[in-house]
Amino acid sequence: MAPGMSLYSVNAILILSSEDGSRIFSKWYNPPHQAAGQPSTTAAPASAQNPFADKTAQVRFEKALLQKTAKQTGDILLFDNRIVLYKMEADVAIYVVGGVEENEILLYNVLLALRDALHLLFKQSVDKRTIIENYDLVSLAIDEIVDDGVVLETDPTIIVQRCSKAPSQDTNLGRIDPFTEQGMNNLAQIGKSKILEWMR
Repeated sequence: MAPGMSLYSVNAILILSSEDGSRIFSKWYNPPHQAAGQPSTTAAPASAQNPFADKTAQVRFEKALLQKTAKQTGDILLFDNRIVLYKMEADVAIYVVGGVEENEILLYNVLLALRDALHLLFKQSVDKRTIIENYDLVSLAIDEIVDDGVVLETDPTIIVQRCSKAPSQDTNLGRIDPFTEQGMNNLAQIGKSKILEWMR
């Protein structure tokens, strides 16, 4: 691993209204086992830590970030000593924020994974209203991509499968006769599906 790089690559994932800069979704990460404002005991560099411990500082950063990117045409910029990757979608702006020494390609893959997963989940345009109406799916998708700032998954199809899995039909175990061959097969199938769910 290159010096300065950390496992905790992502500082924040933000979805802001491109009209007024208001928060639609905002998740800021600290390395685990570290309370906000306390010195880190982990090996994570200073830029992996959340520099905006309170909501006021976060909102100020978010509004300034939107003002900066509203006039830009690229996908990446250096802002407030942070690497910011972003995409504009309809009336929202999606941001991935990382430390200045982090790998831009990894952060860009996180951004693309989120954008593409949202398109697959919604099967329509990614806009403010759709995100608010499906807030639970957005939150699940982001949790599948990043946990505590660590990138877990960047394949949008896998993310969508994990977020939109059809509910399993509850089987009445009392109606299965375990002393018949069919009953034993049914119990084996239920056990197999439960183990697979647990492993996922």
